[in-house]
Amino acid sequence: MSGRVYIETTIPSVYYDTRDDAETIARRSWTRQWWDRQRHDYEIVTSSAVLEELQNGEFDSRENCLRLLDDVPLLPVERGIGEVVQTYVNHHVMPANPTGDALHLALASHHKCDFLLTWNCRHLANANKFSHIRAINGLLGLFVPNLVTPLELFGGEDDV
Repeated sequence: MSGRVYIETTIPSVYYDTRDDAETIARRSWTRQWWDRQRHDYEIVTSSAVLEELQNGEFDSRENCLRLLDDVPLLPVERGIGEVVQTYVNHHVMPANPTGDALHLALASHHKCDFLLTWNCRHLANANKFSHIRAINGLLGLFVPNLVTPLELFGGEDDV
């Protein structure tokens, strides 16, 4: 195994996204390539927060997105996670609304996931935020996952 990967809500959403603009087509292609060909190289996990976000969404592929995660183990939302989320919000690491981003980061950090896989490049997979996240997680004594997109996890036998 190449590490533990927390699957955030945008991954199944992009996998089934049907928009036809160039950016969406590229993201969908990269997401499907990683999911279909490389996810088995990792221990993948997600959370009930991801399932709730998908269940509460109003979009045509909602059931497909949920089905994609059927066999993915759920990380428990343990005591103390809410305090971590609030610390992220209080230190402006994550926005107060939506707190989903802060919850995903808290869960991936608490459970020592090597990667948090996302297409949320505004709040999560954002190099400009990473030093702030690392500093706050350091103060909290938490592990710092790599915040990446599927494109950044490509790799395999043909790599030089």
